[in-house]
Amino acid sequence: MADNEYCTFRLDRLTFGIEVHQVQEVIRPQPLTGVPRSNSVVAGLINLRGQIVTAIDLRKRLELPERPEGEEAMNVVVRTPEGEVSFLVDEIGDVVHVDETTFETPPDTVQGIARELITGAYKLEDRLLLILDVLKTVQLPATV
Repeated sequence: MADNEYCTFRLDRLTFGIEVHQVQEVIRPQPLTGVPRSNSVVAGLINLRGQIVTAIDLRKRLELPERPEGEEAMNVVVRTPEGEVSFLVDEIGDVVHVDETTFETPPDTVQGIARELITGAYKLEDRLLLILDVLKTVQLPATV
């Protein structure tokens, strides 16, 4: 395939992308129900038209700074073999079309767990698009 389309979103000052075919929908902030004794990156559960969906705080998952107080997270609902999962993100971006030949390995500036969860990056005109591996991201380590 010569090109790929990615649903983009922002976390902190970074732009991430997920392949469009893995995204079910993007929705505004939703009420969260806490899950006692769950992994610290699990923000809670959301009710998506009667379906209970786990919400993962991507800032925590990628070891980024906490979301500023008063800022609500948007939901990017992704499809996985085990069902839908919501990623909590700061801001929803556009769907971008990228040329596969511009794909590069993760930049050295990406450190820690984020380096394991990013498959690579595309250079866009004004920013770097970091590609998130959805399956690795939803595989959470033992309760922290």
